[in-house]
Amino acid sequence: MASTIKETQSIKEAVTLINGIDVNKFSRLISRITQKLHLKGEKTFSEEEEQKLLSALSLDKQSLNLVLETSAFILEQALYHNIKPASLQKQLQAIHVNPDKAEVFSQTWATSGPELVDRLKHNIFAPKKLDFVGWQLNLQMAQSSQARLKSPSAVLQLGLHNEDSKAQENVFVEFNHQELLEFYNKLEIVQGQLDSLT
Repeated sequence: MASTIKETQSIKEAVTLINGIDVNKFSRLISRITQKLHLKGEKTFSEEEEQKLLSALSLDKQSLNLVLETSAFILEQALYHNIKPASLQKQLQAIHVNPDKAEVFSQTWATSGPELVDRLKHNIFAPKKLDFVGWQLNLQMAQSSQARLKSPSAVLQLGLHNEDSKAQENVFVEFNHQELLEFYNKLEIVQGQLDSLT
């Protein structure tokens, strides 16, 4: 299998820092990163915890951020490419991660990977979810400039639910006959693609 983790300059620097960390402390660090990896937009450590880490790992703020970001990146690559623990260990050793640290990544991935994959399957990638659809049909019969006018339109009410803030939002969309037909045809294409995946 081709390596999914490329040895960039940033990764080289991070590997040097990772190799210098005590293996027991590193094991706890990776475990914590794995626990928080599925949470979008949430920091792995609070400011107070980061201050403690700086002294515990003898790193400056920039170096600590590099270690945390690179470790999370490695785990995200393992997740995205569904890398087996043994393959992950080999790839890490190929980019000069010490065998004991590569073993930590591999063991953590072996124990936490399946649960993390399962959690991410249930995550919603779009920030808003459609809760309900309401509709109304309008028919304009006349206008000041035209006595006889038949202009039908449909108004769709889309009830959106924001997962983060639990806020409800209503979006109203008005379609004439042609626009509604185009929208319907696009929905049919989406439905066909969804059906082909299941």
